[in-house]
Amino acid sequence: MGPLLALASAVCYGIVDFSGGLLSRRAHFAAVTLLGQIGGLLLATTAALLLPADSVRPVDLLWGALSGVGSGAAMHFLNRGLSHGAMSVVVPVSAVTGVTLSVVCGVILGDRPTAVAWLGIVLAAPALWMVCGGGDDGGGVPAGLLASAGVALQYIALAQAGASSGLWPVAAARVAAVLVLLPAAARHPRRLGLPPVRALQAVLVGAGAALGLILYLLAAQRQLLAVAVVLASLYPALPVILGLALLHERLSRRQVAGLVGAGLATVLLSLG
Repeated sequence: MGPLLALASAVCYGIVDFSGGLLSRRAHFAAVTLLGQIGGLLLATTAALLLPADSVRPVDLLWGALSGVGSGAAMHFLNRGLSHGAMSVVVPVSAVTGVTLSVVCGVILGDRPTAVAWLGIVLAAPALWMVCGGGDDGGGVPAGLLASAGVALQYIALAQAGASSGLWPVAAARVAAVLVLLPAAARHPRRLGLPPVRALQAVLVGAGAALGLILYLLAAQRQLLAVAVVLASLYPALPVILGLALLHERLSRRQVAGLVGAGLATVLLSLG
């Protein structure tokens, strides 16, 4: 069940990245990011109320809030990079570096993946790079690196929350993410004025991201942090597939090899 939940999380994040990337080119990324986190807060709070928790400990809410700081930073820099068209750099840098940092921290915290799982982890990093194109435009590297640090913090911190707190750590994460993003948004309030349709789209994108995080939390409670993170981080493959199906984009040989590698990594991690 753990691998399936992590892969479902990857599907959610893949759809969110694809939709958010397109939306960030039609509206200012700061508005998209902030409204997205508000949408995520609404969904996470509703889900937490519908699924009662055994006991909500303050420490679990703190871990959730720390995860939200990472989420807010990651989405801010990711959408800023995507709004400038550096998708071929920002996405692979953020995905590969975020996975690497998370796996290293997971091992430090006590994870002991099997040999098969290690093979899947090692295969996943270059596969993610290739499936995203691994472009040479260095302009997106800083945004990608900053986003990756946020991604790692999001995954590692949330995995420390106890299962007894239910989904309240995710709700706490959305509150923290909104608070992190408010100062930047307040400096340019005019950018937040989106047409109703665009605003609704941003809220729905954020709700999708929150759903992905909920699925990741459930996956991390059932398997090793390193495995859950890598499987959930295979999300860049979906925007590539959606781009092929909906935008009639063409795949390079590198991307095809990356998709094959990501599929093989998924099998190995599920078996491991």
